[in-house]
Amino acid sequence: MLELDLERLKSTLKQAPTEDLLDRLTAFRAGMESEALELIEAELRARGVNTPQIRAHERKRQDEALWLGPGQAARCCRCTRPAVAEGRHRVRLFWLVPLFTVPRYYCAEHLPPTPKKGVNPG
Repeated sequence: MLELDLERLKSTLKQAPTEDLLDRLTAFRAGMESEALELIEAELRARGVNTPQIRAHERKRQDEALWLGPGQAARCCRCTRPAVAEGRHRVRLFWLVPLFTVPRYYCAEHLPPTPKKGVNPG
């Protein structure tokens, strides 16, 4: 198992946006080491984020995110934010022959446009 580099993690956390830290602490908690969670909480406290604000963010994510399991939200296929919608992607051989479909997850910012009813997309 890989050893956690705490100094490198501290440096990374200082550069991360507050929203990203809140997501790591709430939506992606299950996949993280306890030491990392402690460092994230400390960085948020240093930025003036208090426990009620963290809980409010957690409730918001609980309501809108797609969950793969307890404490593990699906990640957007285009960024690192929690996904709010699922789509399907067709895998093709040489861009021509359809082989199978796989799920794709999207955050609110990267949601693909939905086709209008009665309009042929093709």
